[in-house]
Amino acid sequence: MQTEKVVDYIVNWLKDYANKAGMRGFVIGVSGGIDSAVTSALCAKTGLNLLCLEMPIHQAPSQVSRALNHIQWLKTNFDKVEMTQVNLTPVFDSLVASLPPVENEEHRFMSLANTRARLRMTTLYYFAALEKLLVAGTGNKVEDFGVGFYTKYGDGGVDLSPIADLLKTEVYTIAKYLGINKEIIEAAPTDGLWGDDRTDEDQIGASYPELEWAMAMDADGKKLEDFNGRKQEVFKIYKRYNNANKHKMQPIPICEIPIELKQKL
Repeated sequence: MQTEKVVDYIVNWLKDYANKAGMRGFVIGVSGGIDSAVTSALCAKTGLNLLCLEMPIHQAPSQVSRALNHIQWLKTNFDKVEMTQVNLTPVFDSLVASLPPVENEEHRFMSLANTRARLRMTTLYYFAALEKLLVAGTGNKVEDFGVGFYTKYGDGGVDLSPIADLLKTEVYTIAKYLGINKEIIEAAPTDGLWGDDRTDEDQIGASYPELEWAMAMDADGKKLEDFNGRKQEVFKIYKRYNNANKHKMQPIPICEIPIELKQKL
């Protein structure tokens, strides 16, 4: 990958899109992870306004500190970068207390994890409307188009996606080129939706390099029986997520009514 040229291309794309849309810049949720760090740095390089939101919901202290350190790095190295902290923990707890109990606590736990992401999306759009900013997405190619590892209308609810054509390993390459803090580059990827230290690999069962391999094999038309051992296991994991999350990757289905049914009798 021609890293410098890729960075310049994305920065110019972001700036051109915002200018054509008549917007002042971007707003992004900074989590302390690699994807939001790279995306926010790319947005900052446009020279347009960048509002970084830090939105903890029972967040691990290490994630919060990484996010704050990164935002400080952005403010030191780029102009027009601002930060707002919004503690969403009381909002989340209040919502949980208002919801009726359920029999299956495991299903409730997953639903509430996604609710965290949707609360953050709502907050991002609140500030976007106030400041005339675009909500910048942080999803990479493997998450958005491979395994669908994001929350529909949560972190998937954005105005534009600067790094969605980059594999996770390519995101790391750009992070090193940009000089992103070492603590972020070395931190294990996590969605931060569970209030503990579980990683993306813990949840999915495969690493991002493994998923990238499986994504490439799937694009080549390979089948499960073409592999054995760990490769077969990884390919099976990839296909399971890819099939289950198709609804996130495809346009919302529209019920197209036959024209004859819409005509008057």
